[in-house]
Amino acid sequence: MKLNMRDSGAVAMRHAMVASQLRTNAVSDVRVVAAMDTVAREAFLPAELASLAYRDTAVPLGHGRAQNVPIATGRLLTQAELRADDRVLLIGAAGGYTAAVLAELVADVVAVESEPTLASVARAALTGIDRVMLIEGPLEAGHPAGAPYDVIVVDGAVEELPAALIEQVAIGGRVVAGILDRGVTRLSAGRRTTGGFGLLDFADIDCVPLPGFARPRTFTF
Repeated sequence: MKLNMRDSGAVAMRHAMVASQLRTNAVSDVRVVAAMDTVAREAFLPAELASLAYRDTAVPLGHGRAQNVPIATGRLLTQAELRADDRVLLIGAAGGYTAAVLAELVADVVAVESEPTLASVARAALTGIDRVMLIEGPLEAGHPAGAPYDVIVVDGAVEELPAALIEQVAIGGRVVAGILDRGVTRLSAGRRTTGGFGLLDFADIDCVPLPGFARPRTFTF
């Protein structure tokens, strides 16, 4: 299901986002560009924040959360090399926007959101999009009942991806995520193999932090 904007001003802002934020910043997958040019970003925000939908920074959502920057989401989805038959686990659904974009691109999406208010917004906004299943629960837990997935998309920045989450992606599957390292966020990608898993940075881009992924602290003397 495609969510099309009726308000001409919002449509113009959406096209401007694609032209000035995505195409100029290596969001080069034409399918990703088309999906982000179709899905009404403001429909997945609380009504009072709709006017901020297309700015080139994160949109604060309250509860310590924010809607990810369009460039960051676009680069992550481009790097994921999405295929039409993929099953995708999305970590950090927020209000449902990225889940709706993914629904334009892949076969099935399981979207996990831990914050109850945001999950409620996402549940309402995603009504009628059959390819998306919304799971309310800890982000770091993922949804093992639906594994294995072809792709895991972490739509935000984390300090560390737990092994229990990586195990939910199929051997040969792809993982894209923002990584938070000493206050700096980078976009990273990796592929799970029989030999293990690792991430490689591919862009230094602002990315919103997600809760639940703190790296265990070590004591120094």
